[in-house]
Amino acid sequence: MMPIHREGWPFIALFAAVNLIGFLLEPPLGWLLLPLTIWCVAFFRDPERMTPGGPGLIICPADGKLLPLVEAVPPEELGLGEAPRPRLSVFMNVFNVHVNRNPVSGTVIFRSYRPGKFLNASFDKASIDNERMSLRLRPAGASSGDQDLAVVQIAGLVARRIVCDILPGEGVQRGARFGIIRFGSRVDVYLPPGCEILAAPGSMVRAGETVLARFG
Repeated sequence: MMPIHREGWPFIALFAAVNLIGFLLEPPLGWLLLPLTIWCVAFFRDPERMTPGGPGLIICPADGKLLPLVEAVPPEELGLGEAPRPRLSVFMNVFNVHVNRNPVSGTVIFRSYRPGKFLNASFDKASIDNERMSLRLRPAGASSGDQDLAVVQIAGLVARRIVCDILPGEGVQRGARFGIIRFGSRVDVYLPPGCEILAAPGSMVRAGETVLARFG
């Protein structure tokens, strides 16, 4: 049986209850609602992933489509400076797995939530205007902030809740789960200078498995 993220059970119970009522009142209505219930279960699926080993790898934090690489300034609240960095963005549609995973092993240096708009997450301006949860991560073994990277969970057009389960000072493991966004959204990764980009824009990527880049 496919594992389900804990955030999904209240929604699955609600969809199933409405579906059952539909069957009891009018069987054709129940059959009409059944695909929505199945979709709700699938949306909150939380499959196991095989995270690649090897030094210096930066792993994808989300399932979906990798958007074009851009140079952008990280969220100012993270204190990473005003110099543009390579930004890799993953757009998640409502059929993708929405559980997010850590791109590196290391320590959470800073976490910040900022309310905002709910624009289509595939738009570039969503990174600036939309509601977001920003994380600054320091890779294991880094003696300074030169190799810190940012991971930003961004709400989308229909997404109305960002869940982040890690706190400042907490240690994290590459590929481990750290949160979820519902429903349909985006995750940005701001890389430190000198990284080698390994994933191709436009490709479909998987959280915890696809290698995005390698530290220089």
